Amino acid sequence: MNMSRRGFLAVAGGTGAAVTLTSCGSEAKPAQAGELLRSKAPLPEPFKVPLPIPPVKKPVRTDATTDYYRVVQRKAMVEILPGLKTEVMGYDGLLPGPTFDVRSGRATVVEQVTELDAPTVVHLHGGHTPAPSDGWPLDLLMPTGHQHEGHQMMSGGDMKTGSRTYTYPNTQRAGMLWYHDHTMDYTAPQVYRGLFGVHIIRDDEEDRLPLPKGDRELPLVIADRAFDTNGAFLYPLDSDGMGVEQKYMEGVIGDVTLVNGAPWPVHEVDAVRYRLRILNASNARRYELAFDKGPATFVQIGSDGGLLDAPIEHKTLVIAPAERFDVVVDFSQYQPGDEVTLVNKLDNNANVLRFKVARKANDDSSIPAKLSSYAVLPKPSGVVRREWRFRRGTANGHQGWTINGRGFDPKVMQAQVKLDQYEIWSFITDVHHPVHVHLSPFQVLSRGGKKPGAYDHGWKDTVDIRPAEVVEVLIKFTAHKGKYLIHCHNLEHEDMAMMAAFETI
Repeated sequence: MNMSRRGFLAVAGGTGAAVTLTSCGSEAKPAQAGELLRSKAPLPEPFKVPLPIPPVKKPVRTDATTDYYRVVQRKAMVEILPGLKTEVMGYDGLLPGPTFDVRSGRATVVEQVTELDAPTVVHLHGGHTPAPSDGWPLDLLMPTGHQHEGHQMMSGGDMKTGSRTYTYPNTQRAGMLWYHDHTMDYTAPQVYRGLFGVHIIRDDEEDRLPLPKGDRELPLVIADRAFDTNGAFLYPLDSDGMGVEQKYMEGVIGDVTLVNGAPWPVHEVDAVRYRLRILNASNARRYELAFDKGPATFVQIGSDGGLLDAPIEHKTLVIAPAERFDVVVDFSQYQPGDEVTLVNKLDNNANVLRFKVARKANDDSSIPAKLSSYAVLPKPSGVVRREWRFRRGTANGHQGWTINGRGFDPKVMQAQVKLDQYEIWSFITDVHHPVHVHLSPFQVLSRGGKKPGAYDHGWKDTVDIRPAEVVEVLIKFTAHKGKYLIHCHNLEHEDMAMMAAFETI
């Protein structure tokens, strides 16, 4: 008999019990690609919960070239909404998972052990990673005791049971990466339930800069969620529990904003500069971050792929799912006792995070005019050009999302790309799509036939494409041959087949 990919994954463990649907409303602005999922639980008053900082993962052993880690994927009951417990699927049972803080050029080897009842795949987003460790969506880590027969009917994947080892060379510039689940057709609900965390690479070039450090360097992982009456995550699976419900195919947007796993938290700061490393880990929601009052701005020093060549000042930051912004904010412009709130202007200045300025303090940090040896590359002539068209359509026999008119098929390589050669790729959209390319970063050459946008600077691995827009990027793949992916990082779009495979040769 033939077994569909969804059928196999459901037999293998699915994503747990069915969840309750809530009604969607008109609160999501047109700039948001998604439908609002409203919580049934009573929601807390904002700014009562302290901002948590995810713990840094410690290696189990090291040698001259490599650090070795062990992570256990497991369910855990955690208090997200005060007084209620939420079951998460977490790396080490945490939400977010532990932070990896590593050095460029020093390898990281992670043994991922599963105690979950569902298949998983780990992708290091932004990693320059060999194909066997990149997170191909059918390279499954299966629950212990699962029988393998169904998987033999599916081509294009490698299955391990109980544990799988991922090797990350970290042969790349310093930057904020992140890791998350990448299981075919189930990425959205499994990331929603907690399978994500931060991976920071550092190098000597960055170390020499007088940027804020220590407690004044804050990871801010922003993710929206919705909650049932008992505190459980709400996610709109379809009637057989085998995918997102059709009316949410635009994307799932929750009504609670979590930062580092806490709802609308508060953080006490000194009146000095802080480095904020911001990740949008939401399934579909975009943010236009701004401060509700006062003179503070965002001085961008880095993007997805590391430091910019020079700082850029923004009054607001528009950040799509999977994008990262490395910014410095100067709180010395406020007085002790002042409170300033980070809001999302795309949602009527909705609350995100509050900072309380506690005291004056010494500050030996600064923002250099020159940050990095990174340079903008010229647009070459005579290179290979490729088009990637992101459209709604029929994908694998169902209404879904397509790339170049096809839903994802792991047996089909939509391109063969030679290593060490620049190419110009054009991303063409119908509606909003944040486009992510695995293995190598790129530079944005043009947006809508004009110069790059305000947030397109630096090395990117995810770029937000607005409706009916064309964005050109310059990309070159190096070192690693194998199968890789380009896809939309609206996770509901991705799960509904908006993903394409290419092969580096």
